[in-house]
Amino acid sequence: MSSNAREAILAVAKRTAQAHGYGGLNFRDLAAEVGIKAASIHYHFPSKADLGAAVARRYWEDTAAALEAMLAETPDPLRCLHRYPEIFRRALENGNRMCLCSFMAAEHDDLPDAVKREVQAFADVNVAWLSKVLSASAPAGSKESDRRARAIFAAIAGAQLLARSRSDLSLYDALIDSYRAAGLLPA
Repeated sequence: MSSNAREAILAVAKRTAQAHGYGGLNFRDLAAEVGIKAASIHYHFPSKADLGAAVARRYWEDTAAALEAMLAETPDPLRCLHRYPEIFRRALENGNRMCLCSFMAAEHDDLPDAVKREVQAFADVNVAWLSKVLSASAPAGSKESDRRARAIFAAIAGAQLLARSRSDLSLYDALIDSYRAAGLLPA
């Protein structure tokens, strides 16, 4: 089985998990969408937990790379903080989907431990990046940067959840604007 099949499985699983969470990952449905037999998925991912962990890991790795690329393209930390919500907005623009790890975090009690670790890694990557950028924009101490980073991450994930529940991208934008007006995010 080729690595192309593995990548196709991961891509379809990502879209599915963004729309339906971990609970929505079904080997038969994924196989049908990829165009392979369900048993073929087991070649790459012996269990649903293995697939869920791989999808969540890939998701946070891709997000970490996108965040670092943003910082490389836009070395101004305030500009990076201004652009940060775009990452979450893209999921909403793509069929009213959610951040995969936010969706899976809501399923926490039903996740296998390996998936929980990868979902937590997503939050950790985002908070660490935000904290680093906040420290670079206004050195206020690492504790203050960490606390504000968690607040920003939670606020943006919450805005995405609320906007998704109403299928209203403009609501997401309005919430982000209100965070800017309140000083949580730079204007």
